[in-house]
Amino acid sequence: MRFLFKTDYAQDIRLAKHGGHLFWYSALVALLVAAPWLLPEYWLAQLTFVLIYSIVGLGLMLLSGFTGLFSIGHAAFLGVGAYTQAVLTNMGFPFPLALGLAGLLSAAVGVVVGLPALRVKGIYLGIATLSFGFIVEEVLARWESVTGGNAGIHVKQPELFGVRLDSGNDFYFLCLVLTVVATLAILNLLRSPTGRAFVAIRDSEISAQSMGIHLARYKTLSFALSAGLAGIGGALYAHKLTFLSPDQFNIVQSIDLLLMVVIGGLGSVHGAFLGAIFLITMPQIIAVTKDYLPPVVGQAPGLQGVVYGTVLIAFVLFEPLGLYGRWLKVRTYLQLFPFYRKGLFKRQKSFQKSDRLK
Repeated sequence: MRFLFKTDYAQDIRLAKHGGHLFWYSALVALLVAAPWLLPEYWLAQLTFVLIYSIVGLGLMLLSGFTGLFSIGHAAFLGVGAYTQAVLTNMGFPFPLALGLAGLLSAAVGVVVGLPALRVKGIYLGIATLSFGFIVEEVLARWESVTGGNAGIHVKQPELFGVRLDSGNDFYFLCLVLTVVATLAILNLLRSPTGRAFVAIRDSEISAQSMGIHLARYKTLSFALSAGLAGIGGALYAHKLTFLSPDQFNIVQSIDLLLMVVIGGLGSVHGAFLGAIFLITMPQIIAVTKDYLPPVVGQAPGLQGVVYGTVLIAFVLFEPLGLYGRWLKVRTYLQLFPFYRKGLFKRQKSFQKSDRLK
């Protein structure tokens, strides 16, 4: 078992806690860089979607997992970013400028949603964000002169510094770079005073306020940052699909995003990536296995929804910390074996949330 003896504050906030972190994450990055030469075109496209959803998941994780504010209408921010990117790119804006404006506009919309939502929390906040999602979907469908309405809108291929990224490999590397940048930005934010204020609000709003944390300011900032990342993810999503329609950003998409962070593991950056992998691979697994099921089950139109609902209920009941929480238990078991005690994680329920996921 590895023991870390920390003697200063810099050690506590260091990104790589020990040499093992540095080695394994470097190996992961190297594997991702080599993916275009290791994977066929179809699976590379699926990996690209995993990267895009990971960016959106990082934003939603910041809002829900680290600030404790739940959104059931996050697909609206995804749609705002996607349509902004589509419209600006079709007008001839450079890709970096259109991407930045898509993120900024989504963040501004997040502030508009976050300000009224400051007066509500819990299920009422979920209802407020759900209503906003319906409003955005209706605006995208009715504003035909800009969005194309229900007929949809085509998106041009991105161009970066005069080079058209028209191949799957080029776009994959673009998504990989942006995902790494977004991940490092979130990790640095969480170890800053702002990130610690987010965690304090999640653990106890009363305690956070008593320590001088301005709840309205930090909640609004969390909404803005989360919406901005969702907008950037939506911009990449638009280029990957090359065609947008309002029904792609409905309530089902919002539930999928929330499902992604809950199953991945609330309160952990790793959970955003694990949830994105689950969200992309689960339909593939269902498509492969349904041929082996009885026709009355395998051909049922609502099979995917039933599987998703069953998996979500199972995680809420038996593994509320998600996939990353399960990995923590497996890692702890391997480190403490043969001295692992079955009630170890049950005793940790008395700890604060910020202590349980270290």
